[in-house]
Amino acid sequence: LRRTALTRYQPYAKQQEFHNAAYRERLLMAGNQLGKSYSGGAEMAMHLTGLYPDWWEGLRFDKPIRAWAASVTAEVTRDGVQRILLGEPSDSAAIGTGMIPGDKIVETKRRVNVPNAIASVVVKHVSGGNSSLVFKSYDQGREKFQADTLNLIWLDEEPPAEIYYESLTRTNATKGKVYMTFTPLKGM
Repeated sequence: LRRTALTRYQPYAKQQEFHNAAYRERLLMAGNQLGKSYSGGAEMAMHLTGLYPDWWEGLRFDKPIRAWAASVTAEVTRDGVQRILLGEPSDSAAIGTGMIPGDKIVETKRRVNVPNAIASVVVKHVSGGNSSLVFKSYDQGREKFQADTLNLIWLDEEPPAEIYYESLTRTNATKGKVYMTFTPLKGM
């Protein structure tokens, strides 16, 4: 069971509506601890691996993708999106118990100066190639979100406007997608 999180994921109605929306920009906004990040992680894992469940009606990538997942700080990224996607950060044996199945993880690279943080992961796609995911954090600043061309970006927790717009720019050439999951704590 520890290594089957993705196959066991069953979205509730609002999560399903979010997954099925065919827009370039999407937001799943709700209260705390209601499954926003969990569904964001499930979606990222599906796109990285190409493993889509029978109920999936949303966007599908039929080849490997290049993606980012980001949150407020390196520590919040590690404790949130990294944990959801890979497994408990403080337990190296837990890699592969998150949404990305362990047998699909080709390689991980550690992030420097942040204990137990992963900088990037290479993931087997069902098409035969490998997808890549880089973990980022908003505190790196807009400049660290420049210069790459990506298919997909997941922003977990509300980003500063300049990070959001830079993320959109990274997906222009591929007609890629950007999605966010957060509780609106910053007001309008």
